[in-house]
Amino acid sequence: MVTQEQRRRQLAREKFLRQQQRRTAARRKARVRNASIASALGVILVLVGVATMTDALKGDDTKDNANAEVTPSASPSKAPDPCEKPAAGKVKPLSYKKEPAMTIDKSADYTMKLETTCGTMDIEMPASKAPRTVNSFNFLVGKGYLDHTKCHRLVPEGIYVLQCGDPKGDGTGGPGYTIPDENLKDERLKGKVYPAGTVAMANQYNAQTKEGRDSGGSQFFLVYQDSQLPPDYTPFGTISKEGMKVLKKISDAGAQPADPTTGTTAPNATVVINKATVTKS
Repeated sequence: MVTQEQRRRQLAREKFLRQQQRRTAARRKARVRNASIASALGVILVLVGVATMTDALKGDDTKDNANAEVTPSASPSKAPDPCEKPAAGKVKPLSYKKEPAMTIDKSADYTMKLETTCGTMDIEMPASKAPRTVNSFNFLVGKGYLDHTKCHRLVPEGIYVLQCGDPKGDGTGGPGYTIPDENLKDERLKGKVYPAGTVAMANQYNAQTKEGRDSGGSQFFLVYQDSQLPPDYTPFGTISKEGMKVLKKISDAGAQPADPTTGTTAPNATVVINKATVTKS
């Protein structure tokens, strides 16, 4: 016969077991919930990373946008500066109210030569592919616009590009006018990849809001390694083999830690365009 005390103890044990079961179930639910949150956060971080990559290619004339940019932070590199000191001279403070009139031969090929502190890079520019872009560079370079400007950004993660063409050197400079996007269906961009050796325009296009088309200015980027990017940036040139060797030397030197204000990762190498010229091939 079960005594009253034994019954009381049995009920207490059953109550304790029920409490333990509820706690175990609660912990299990918490683990599932936390795993879901972590998974969702991972997706958000991936999306932010994609946005960061494209933000890295924005530029020209908008200080607010420059301050909003965040590029992947880079580990400090101890590689020595492989480049020479810049030639004597200063950037010309040039600005124009409208896009220059068409003066190039649209059926011809042109070469833009960048004589930099790190070596010479030749960029082949077929005018038929992006006539207004090539015409704009022909005009600006003829005015000495790129002379003594520095390449202000090296992106070493996610995408692999060196960005140049900003007379201010901070990602906010431009010629005062904009040019339209061109050649976005170039066969080289299949699979949403800008292959190594491609030279393309930076712009202010926002893929999420679909705003900022036709906002190219003077900033451009040189791809030193195949980079996954949507076809939103005018591809207008190809770097020569010798130019790729120079670009590799620059990229091998690495990038500085991200600027806390702009998020820009500047190259460790001192990359300055001492002189730029455009010639008809």
